[in-house]
Amino acid sequence: EGGSRRRSWGLLLTAGVGGTLVALYAVATPFVTPALRKVCLPFVPATSAQIQNVLKMLENRSGSLVDIGSGDGRIVIAAAKRGFKAVGYELNPWLVWYSRYRAWRDGVHQNTRFYISDLWKVSFSHYTNVVVFGVPQMMPQLEKKLEEELECNTRIIACRFPFPCWIPDNTTGEGIDTVWAYDLKHSRGCETKSLETIPEAES
Repeated sequence: EGGSRRRSWGLLLTAGVGGTLVALYAVATPFVTPALRKVCLPFVPATSAQIQNVLKMLENRSGSLVDIGSGDGRIVIAAAKRGFKAVGYELNPWLVWYSRYRAWRDGVHQNTRFYISDLWKVSFSHYTNVVVFGVPQMMPQLEKKLEEELECNTRIIACRFPFPCWIPDNTTGEGIDTVWAYDLKHSRGCETKSLETIPEAES
């Protein structure tokens, strides 16, 4: 009887440890997997100063907005409160679900959308405002992708790290809170140039 009881406790302990490990794997995998990719994009929450700097760069802007690597959704939610139709793309499903909850809690769920997706597999061609929280390793490739996809009237806002080739039109903030704004029409040379009027020579 004693041996049977010990075997029962052993089975219960094994089942309990196994269940705990499975639960930990399910929770941790979405956070660990992105770090195993060629370009690591870790989740680092935006500071209050960063959010205010992004909103400053969006003044007098309208249209659709996308946050690439939206994390817990705070940029998307802040933009929605300013009247933007805002969308976030994030690879971590736990963060996407939490973002949706926060948007619902803050009363802006009708103006926000959050998608679980790899940014390299998404086209951003229909957005006129783009926010990026990137890392240095990804910025050259992302710069090329955005230049190929976006229209000339698009404004791109980079947080923490600038793009390597584009020259920013505006910069605000200090240190990790620095934000760079790029108007694609200037980066591409798309602006309309007025023709010089040559006065007629007197006869």
